[in-house]
Amino acid sequence: MSFLWNMVSLPVAKPLLLIVDDDPLIVESLGFAFAGDFDVVTSHSRPHTLNLLRQLRQTPRLALVDLGLPPLPHRPDEGFALIGDLLALAPDMKIIVLTGQNDDDNARRARTLGAIDFVGKPCDPGQLGALLRQALRFGEAPTVEPAAGLIGDSPPMQRLRLQLGQYADLAFPVLIEGESGSGKDIVASYHLHRLTVRRDKPFLALNCAAISPALLEPTLFGHARGAFTGAAAAKSGYFEDADGGTLFLDEIGELPLELQPKLLRVLENGEYQRVGETQTRRSHARIIAATNRDLRQEIRAGRFRADLYHRLSVFSVAVPSLRDMGDDRLLLLDHFARLYAAQAGLTPFSLSPAARALWRAYPFPGNVRELRNIVIRLVASHPGQEVGAERLRSEFDSNDEEPPPTPGALAAVDLDRVREAARRHLEQTESLTLDATLELWERGYIEAAIELSGGNMSRAARRLGLNRTTLYNRMESWNRR
Repeated sequence: MSFLWNMVSLPVAKPLLLIVDDDPLIVESLGFAFAGDFDVVTSHSRPHTLNLLRQLRQTPRLALVDLGLPPLPHRPDEGFALIGDLLALAPDMKIIVLTGQNDDDNARRARTLGAIDFVGKPCDPGQLGALLRQALRFGEAPTVEPAAGLIGDSPPMQRLRLQLGQYADLAFPVLIEGESGSGKDIVASYHLHRLTVRRDKPFLALNCAAISPALLEPTLFGHARGAFTGAAAAKSGYFEDADGGTLFLDEIGELPLELQPKLLRVLENGEYQRVGETQTRRSHARIIAATNRDLRQEIRAGRFRADLYHRLSVFSVAVPSLRDMGDDRLLLLDHFARLYAAQAGLTPFSLSPAARALWRAYPFPGNVRELRNIVIRLVASHPGQEVGAERLRSEFDSNDEEPPPTPGALAAVDLDRVREAARRHLEQTESLTLDATLELWERGYIEAAIELSGGNMSRAARRLGLNRTTLYNRMESWNRR
């Protein structure tokens, strides 16, 4: 029995649910259990999932994701990376993680990355179904109007608002930089469009990571009839449809290198051509781009053009991370608690003084997305109640607050032996890229530490003199290179 259906004929009446697990029995049983309430699509690996999503005509609203995916089914690396991929493709997707029993460390890490909750294996379909229905409740349109734009009064947020006010009505591109989950889309849609003279013109958003590279060019520029297989009719692209308004290019660091010169041409003189046409067209759309990557590092690695970067960053703004926003974390807490309680028809929870102090001190490595998901869970589980510090602490990835060991705790490295190994390598290699070589050594040490720690990421991080968040960030960066 297969639940991987052709989206051309897939009904749209039921919510679309994505299940990702390399165990066929689990996929089969969950697919059967939820087929009555959901349209189900399934996958067995991260690459297969990403390819599948780019072919679907609609984005799944919900996802069940196993952390232990191939090629390393007993480690959470691929599952963690897939959570980031899914939220990059569809920021509003609600992800529930399937994890081994007594694996609280990895479950908390998954929630930090943006998963809304986790369920231990073997799964109780009744419990899982209740979580899925609850996730849908909080995914519906809010019954109260959210506060306009960015929330916060901290100095970083005040500086950001000042910059946005200066740039809002200008015609030049703006590059928005910031960590995942920090609110770059709100900066683009609200502060750089709705509050500008273009407010009555189109606002179109395109996630450059969400579309197959082969389809990205016709999506941006349009195509002529017969330009490629399946192009039964001529079609306009985003630049044409956004003319006079705003075109938001999210995840701009994912733009294929071969397509970057064509984007550069539009930025320089507004000119482009539909795929399969020779006629030159002009677009007067204002370009806003966003990235969570360091594009300067991407330039050094040869993955992003320096001239395109300079055109995109005529003006640039940095969206601050929550760890730099002080009491803004409390403002966001109160805002989302009221919003989601009203959305679900419940009474907001409150935090005890000790819990409120704990909230104020937690760095929220997953930024606003992590904060929002914690609030959703507390609204659902403690309506109208006071939540204490111990209960709140269970929501946090507390190991991220452990200080790394001092350098003296690590074994000394024999510099002479390393230098000799490097000399032999250089003698045997005609062309060497230092960054790639250092990355190879880093991966070797990290994988060895994980193996020696039996897959426990907290112990592996301590072996390497890192905190766990830094270790995961290093590992996630491999998938972006």
